[in-house]
Amino acid sequence: MTSRENPFPGMNPYLERRWGDVHAALSTYARDSLQDQLPEDLRARMQERIFIESTDEMLPFPRRGFSPDVHVYEIPPTRQGAAQSSASSALTVEPIIIQLPDAETTESYLEIIDINSGGRVVTTLEFVSRSNKRPGPGRKDYLRKRSETIKAGANIVEIDLLRTGRHVTMAGPDRIPAKIRATYHACLFRTSKPHQLEYYPAPMRSRLPTIRIPLRPTDQDVLLDLQSLINQAYLKGRHDDIDYDQPLDPPLSNEDTAWAADLVQKR
Repeated sequence: MTSRENPFPGMNPYLERRWGDVHAALSTYARDSLQDQLPEDLRARMQERIFIESTDEMLPFPRRGFSPDVHVYEIPPTRQGAAQSSASSALTVEPIIIQLPDAETTESYLEIIDINSGGRVVTTLEFVSRSNKRPGPGRKDYLRKRSETIKAGANIVEIDLLRTGRHVTMAGPDRIPAKIRATYHACLFRTSKPHQLEYYPAPMRSRLPTIRIPLRPTDQDVLLDLQSLINQAYLKGRHDDIDYDQPLDPPLSNEDTAWAADLVQKR
């Protein structure tokens, strides 16, 4: 292994710090991997979901950054008779008020479509994002889209590689026995079997699984190697510059911290 390769055998938890870049890369590499396996009349297409996050939902700043397109400045009137300091002779002035705008957020996901039926969606595939796992419009839009997908008769594949946030996939803790729950997971809903889910546990210290992607009832499943996608995202994104000395949020257990440190030292 070179120092530029992912030092973890499975998901690298430190990639959560750079999830914007990693999320986009995973969607792209998943599309490319699936494209070559699909029947001639099916296509994998990247789509976008756009929603607005308010300033209140984005605070506190150290935990949630954003890049607004427009700032609105309010310059207050000059205070009459401003106090003058005898020590410094400096005037006490009013601050300039900056109104923080709502921020537009865009998330990518995949659809597999049937080009012979006018673009009917056969399967949707989502890599869960931070906004999906916290209260707010990102979670609401995600759940609404999933409900619409089920009603439209399409398959759903959800992949959660984030430790942080509130559970959002269909494989909720109430449906998965505690003894088989894992740090990460993927779950699959087939429209042809509406009363069951397929669950892929992915413990932190294990290789991420290769999962089945369902298509139409008459098609064979295609395969998606999640470990290959993460390794590509790490290598091609040049994430070898991660500072592994900085603690994670949420933190790893003491045992996992020691295990991770050992892996990093062996790079």
